[in-house]
Amino acid sequence: MTSSRVHVGGADPYDVVIGTGVLAELPGLLGEGVRTVAVVHNEELPEIARPVREALEAAGLVVHPLPVPAGEAAKEVGVLAGLWSRFAEVGVTRSDAVVGVGGGATTDLAGFAAASWLRGVRAVLVPTTLLGMVDAAVGGKTGINIAQGKNLVGAFHPPAGVLCELTTLESMPREDYISGLAEVIKAGFIADPVILDLVEDDPEGACGAAGPHTRELVERAVRVKADVVAADLRESGLREILNYGHTLAHAIEKAEDYRFRHGHAVAVGMVYAAELSRLAGRLPAGLVDRHRAVLASVGLPTSYRADAWPALREGMRVDKKSRGATLRFVVLDGLAEPGRLAAPAEDLLAAAYRRVSG
Repeated sequence: MTSSRVHVGGADPYDVVIGTGVLAELPGLLGEGVRTVAVVHNEELPEIARPVREALEAAGLVVHPLPVPAGEAAKEVGVLAGLWSRFAEVGVTRSDAVVGVGGGATTDLAGFAAASWLRGVRAVLVPTTLLGMVDAAVGGKTGINIAQGKNLVGAFHPPAGVLCELTTLESMPREDYISGLAEVIKAGFIADPVILDLVEDDPEGACGAAGPHTRELVERAVRVKADVVAADLRESGLREILNYGHTLAHAIEKAEDYRFRHGHAVAVGMVYAAELSRLAGRLPAGLVDRHRAVLASVGLPTSYRADAWPALREGMRVDKKSRGATLRFVVLDGLAEPGRLAAPAEDLLAAAYRRVSG
């Protein structure tokens, strides 16, 4: 086993274990007194959940695999209610635990199920995608979607630990892996420019798990998020910077009925936020160009349909960063210098979108 740890501080501290052969650490992360473990996993990938189950059973735990739909279809009220019923049937008590295994949608659901069952039971997350490792599983945000928007129902529920088994990335489809790179690149723009240097050094290598910088990219992106959420778990201020590019991205996902890859939407959203920053006189054109160049170098989109603006503008009205009727954006004042832009003028919003429409 080769691994490293990123510590997430705060009121409920935990470790993110990153490496190969790390599943042996899973029982230890659950803590004392656990007898029954509900393993929530993607129903289409039972083979991913199998080694998790075996690691838990080897420690003498009673394990109940609970399959859920793949992707965003898992993050529905009906699926969550089904998990509650299953928790009752298998006897998950307050001293027991939930383990979420899969991509970001699965770990979001598993985390919220743990947060809401008996007013909160322990959860350990085992993300199996790049997006899950660097974003969804770290930070304690859990939730589901409703028709009006993504992640509007949820809770802050820090896990007892996160295991990033890097070998699971090897079987990811290339497009899905590249989608996850958007969140890695985002971490570079808001906090750690070395990430951008590593991607620019070898764009093709960055596009797969076998690349020379994979482990460092994952560790750096996780550390950016860990540092932010340790200082601001409940998104009262600093944590908003992690939503760079997400205001437009969530509107795109909603317009596409969540069939558009999250990372692809975030890529477009980052270019939009950069253009908004430039038009507001806060970001030089060269850094906007760098957004387009680094994202395009790994095959991520940098534009979206011109005719979509009315629907996207309406979709942005329901955004978690909004305060009352005031729309707020995370923008950049320079490389690794995030800021906020509140209540931008409508003509500014439209002008920025024209720069990313194609």
